[in-house]
Amino acid sequence: MGETDHPGRTGKAVIDWLNARGPAWKNTVQIIAIDPAACYRTAIRQALPHAVIVVDHFHLIALANKAVTAVRQRVTRQQRGRAPDPEWANRRRLLRARENLTEQAFTRMWNALIDHEPTGQILTAWIAKEEPRSLFACARQRAPRAVISHRQTPPTAQPAGGGQYFKTR
Repeated sequence: MGETDHPGRTGKAVIDWLNARGPAWKNTVQIIAIDPAACYRTAIRQALPHAVIVVDHFHLIALANKAVTAVRQRVTRQQRGRAPDPEWANRRRLLRARENLTEQAFTRMWNALIDHEPTGQILTAWIAKEEPRSLFACARQRAPRAVISHRQTPPTAQPAGGGQYFKTR
């Protein structure tokens, strides 16, 4: 169901769109990926009670990026917005995907957070943001179930205190 296929972001619009497809079509729907708007979830639960609802990866990553920003802002509330502050200087790097960071940019960000953010909360939030991306990459590459299952286990390493430094080559 594309954004242009229905007349709005209301529960009624979603239900009307689904009902227009007919009961035979609706019975074939097993899984539906949506953005996390409550109106979509409520409408789909009503119109397709048998379907499993999942959040699409784009919106999940957007929510993870918002969480990283919220943690960074909360942790750095006193010095926020000052150029010499490493967390402020790295704010855009924190929102980029790991694979889109050069080794130098990644190393600079990681080491600055280890050196200047003693609680490890920002780095932990960044790692938590990257975990679903890694899981999605496994699924996209059709990795074996064992690999995907391993990626689903939460990270156990916490960067706070005993963080590892990275060196550029």
